[in-house]
Amino acid sequence: MTTLTPIDAKAFGKVGVLYAGRSAEREVSIMSGTGVATALQSKGVDAHLFDTGARSLAELAAEKFDRVFIALHGRYGEDGSLQGALELLGIPYTGSGVMASAVGMDKITTKIVWLAAGVPTPRYAVLNAGSDLGAVAADLGLPLIVKPPHEGSTIGITKVNAADELKAAYDTAAALDDSVLAEEFVTGREFTVAILGSGATARALPVVEIVAPEGNYDYQNKYFTDDTKYFCPAVLPDALSDEMRRIALQAYLALGCEGWGRVDVLLRERDQKPFLLEVNTSPGMTSHSLVPMAARAEGISYEDLCVEILRTARLKMKG
Repeated sequence: MTTLTPIDAKAFGKVGVLYAGRSAEREVSIMSGTGVATALQSKGVDAHLFDTGARSLAELAAEKFDRVFIALHGRYGEDGSLQGALELLGIPYTGSGVMASAVGMDKITTKIVWLAAGVPTPRYAVLNAGSDLGAVAADLGLPLIVKPPHEGSTIGITKVNAADELKAAYDTAAALDDSVLAEEFVTGREFTVAILGSGATARALPVVEIVAPEGNYDYQNKYFTDDTKYFCPAVLPDALSDEMRRIALQAYLALGCEGWGRVDVLLRERDQKPFLLEVNTSPGMTSHSLVPMAARAEGISYEDLCVEILRTARLKMKG
């Protein structure tokens, strides 16, 4: 069990919970933000919802929040743009700073950094309108995954089973993003590792295994059905669980992430080798979300988790 620092709710001052936003994940963010605000209020925190998709930065400045909890997902909330605005406004905020948020939101750049740091991640190719799709399929093998690298919640992702399906998958992703990522398909079990803290104090929470219907952990199965099963702590040999947490923490720190986050992992069936897919620098906080699930396994309630994340809010840029 984790021992938490006693809370002085008044010390947080006036808190804004930034939610909803303008991204394709607006609906999920509304659920996350509403949950976070309710949890903070239950702890005596003076928390107020603020919809960044409906209200302006001028209105945000006028609210005179002492700190904000970012419960936004996707573009204009998780990609560094809002973090930069908050730095300019001088409002302390939760989660990663401008650079780590921007890099973490870009799955292609994330892979480049991870490979340089020795973090295992599936092989990939960057696609554009002139790409030789047949050659990509031959190199990466089939099936493969095609995705828009700046979206989350599995939006725009296609599993390609045959080479003649690749063009349609590319078009689906290209409609959402200027670049498209094709990725080697790793057959195996799906896991995620939540991380709390920054730098030397960052720590990985218990591993969560995700077992979705027919292996399809899509938008619907993530947020709106009870058909997906979760196991936390995941049933794994201790050495493998420790290794998964170690490389997830290594990956988080390699990108310069702060405060909290979540790293998604695939465990390859044939050799039990873990491969990292992506980092979420502003993970979901809904009733189906995985960070609260991992925290509960350590004896941290949803309400206490929200307080602990809020406690880490700060400005990241110096000067």
